[in-house]
Amino acid sequence: MRSKLPGVGTTIFTIMSNMAQDYQAINLSQGFPDFDCPPRLRELVSQYLNNNKNQYAPMAGIPELREQIATKVKTLYHLTANPETEITVTSGATEALFDAIQAVVHPGDEVIVFDPAYDSYEPAITMAAGLTIHIPLRQPDYSVDWQLVKDRINAKTRLIIINTPHNPTGAILSAADMETLAALLHDTAIYVLADEVYEHMVFDGEQHQSVLRFPELAARSFAVFSFGKTYHTTGWKLAYCVAPPGLTAELRKIHQYVTFTSTSFLQYAIADFLHQCPQYALGLPGFYQQKRDYFSQLLRATPFQLIPSHGTYFQLADYSAISDLPDHEFCNKLTQEIGVAAIPLSPFYQHPPSTRHIRFCFCKDDSTLKQATERLTKIYAPESTG
Repeated sequence: MRSKLPGVGTTIFTIMSNMAQDYQAINLSQGFPDFDCPPRLRELVSQYLNNNKNQYAPMAGIPELREQIATKVKTLYHLTANPETEITVTSGATEALFDAIQAVVHPGDEVIVFDPAYDSYEPAITMAAGLTIHIPLRQPDYSVDWQLVKDRINAKTRLIIINTPHNPTGAILSAADMETLAALLHDTAIYVLADEVYEHMVFDGEQHQSVLRFPELAARSFAVFSFGKTYHTTGWKLAYCVAPPGLTAELRKIHQYVTFTSTSFLQYAIADFLHQCPQYALGLPGFYQQKRDYFSQLLRATPFQLIPSHGTYFQLADYSAISDLPDHEFCNKLTQEIGVAAIPLSPFYQHPPSTRHIRFCFCKDDSTLKQATERLTKIYAPESTG
């Protein structure tokens, strides 16, 4: 059998989570919380589950939820989105990303991604018979070199995928970045796919710069958001995409044949929760910044050097003072011998750099973070031979 994705194996998240389970390691690799969603949201889910909201929801999502999303988008990003023609509920953000790529990428089209890039992007591009153009983010801050982007844009460029806050690095794009992107795309037919699933996890007083804030970008963008990330419910796989009517129509053509619709009672529950508790998401920056700072403080007792995390719930750590092993081998050793699982960065690159950075996930209970760092303190930097 000839594979459509011959270079694709098992995702690194599955590999490391399986290894964590096999070695009874604390799993700071895959990005899921070990605490539950808000109690009121659980109550609403139970209410609708037991109130006969268990049949097909409308293909685009229930109207009540799309209306609440429109209210949220208007409040946060000052964009008026039509719930009927510009908002689509999907079965997770990965589905929305896939749908958007399939909707606009044709055979031979080029799609720009920024390495380290989330690992679902390129397989979706390949399945659309497009060509992935990898542009590395700059070291040491993982920022975008816009001159490189300008140099790579050509008549074949169909789509640029941005991710802010950025997984796996924790970097964020600024308003200046967005304005530069808008200027680069002016008078082109290039679309933007904005992966913004960590929109509510931006730290140190900074503001999330959604493409929806910038009219010229909003007019050519698919913006993807995640209820799973926001409400600590990654297993629910519920997300949504905001896009102009023409792009939404094309995205829905794909969506209807991928999942058609998403879990009905969850949609009703989240619609009510958005209406009753709109302030919940606004507390997430402080909530996760506290966890970032707590985890960072604990890691000071180890030889790891931390790369600043400005968003998401991920923390990059430089292990070059500890080991010369490649990152995947180091993560294997960390899991099997120390009992803490992390994610290597090399799977997110076309051409991995010489840096030795791994990713920890800090969306865990403080007791979990404390236990993990107690194990990590067993790592010592090698003695000097000089």
